[in-house]
Amino acid sequence: MISPGERTINILMAGVGGQGTILAGELLSHVLLEDGFDVKKSDVHGMAQRGGRVVSHVRFGRKVHSPLIAPGEADILVGFEMAETLRSLDWLVPGGRVISENRAILPYTCQVGEASYPFQALDTIAQSGFDLTVVEGEKLAREAGSVKAANIVLMGALARFLPVAPEVWQETIRRNMSGKLVEVNLKAFALGWGKVQS
Repeated sequence: MISPGERTINILMAGVGGQGTILAGELLSHVLLEDGFDVKKSDVHGMAQRGGRVVSHVRFGRKVHSPLIAPGEADILVGFEMAETLRSLDWLVPGGRVISENRAILPYTCQVGEASYPFQALDTIAQSGFDLTVVEGEKLAREAGSVKAANIVLMGALARFLPVAPEVWQETIRRNMSGKLVEVNLKAFALGWGKVQS
């Protein structure tokens, strides 16, 4: 578990458009604020609507001065797509933690044969010296009732490594979501939480 003490903790989330990366960053920020931390968040989403890269920076601690994480300073990387996880490794501190979905979403250039997809991305990450946790987010989200809840499954896995009780996450989900989404996302969170040994 990572505890901030006097320093700021940096969490980088990377995915592609449509995966709920930004929503996951917003949920994480609400949870951390609810637990009394100072939080700063920033998103980079360019061509997200067309399946492009989406990155969310979340920084928390006693006092946070900037929303942006510098390369080489992320304590945790949460990857919503395995090639984006691999692509983002340079943002991590040495020995940092990686939580990655095992899903492959091929960009257009790979689909038309102009580029090759790194299908061995997770093997490469596992050999890179980072602490890797692989989560079958899409599969577990389907069990929870909606494949769209894969982002919340990954938040459940992330929660295992943060100094915030699961009850705070659950209450934040209840407060920020409505209707059937509440129960689906609570179940998705629980499935992600249950797949990781803290």
